[in-house]
Amino acid sequence: MCTGSCARCLGGTLIPLAVFGFLANILLFFPGGKVIDDNDHLSKEIWYFGGILGSGVLMIFPALVFLGLKNNDCCGCCGNESCGKRFAMFTSTIFAAIGVLGAGYSFVISAVSIHKGPMCLLNNSTWNYPFRDGDYLSDQDLWKKCVGPADVVPWHLTLFSILLVVGAIQMVLCAIQVVNGLLGTLCGDCQCCGCCGGDGPV
Repeated sequence: MCTGSCARCLGGTLIPLAVFGFLANILLFFPGGKVIDDNDHLSKEIWYFGGILGSGVLMIFPALVFLGLKNNDCCGCCGNESCGKRFAMFTSTIFAAIGVLGAGYSFVISAVSIHKGPMCLLNNSTWNYPFRDGDYLSDQDLWKKCVGPADVVPWHLTLFSILLVVGAIQMVLCAIQVVNGLLGTLCGDCQCCGCCGGDGPV
């Protein structure tokens, strides 16, 4: 498979994943689908913007670079038909590494927050983290410790789980592009664009 075509496929997959991550993080600001009067009552991990920055903004740039690789001029320098394409593939490797870091950041934040559980209103009318060491994950009866906002525990768990899965998939896709980009840098794409008299394989 052409390294450029492979990168374009990966880029097209990263775009909707970035949107999902961005939206999931936005929804976390409304626990249980409710507006919170005091932002201090939101879980701290929400403010780390794992989905907005890590799986969202930092993923858009690699995705756009990957999508543009297929249309890159492969006759870029010194009369060497593959020079421009190989440089583009090398650049995509750098952006892919940035994507791995961004997705990894979102993944770690999500994992920590799932393990910690949400901040919620307790029976003694205080806001705190009632769960310890992920105990609520295997015992739904513990969810009753949170008296508000309504459905805050499943809301928190579902959205951070989405971010966890999105981050994991993004890390895998960007890691694939790191390998794909290195292959493209060393070997060139499978075909040239036809300029400079080169119509055959690079």
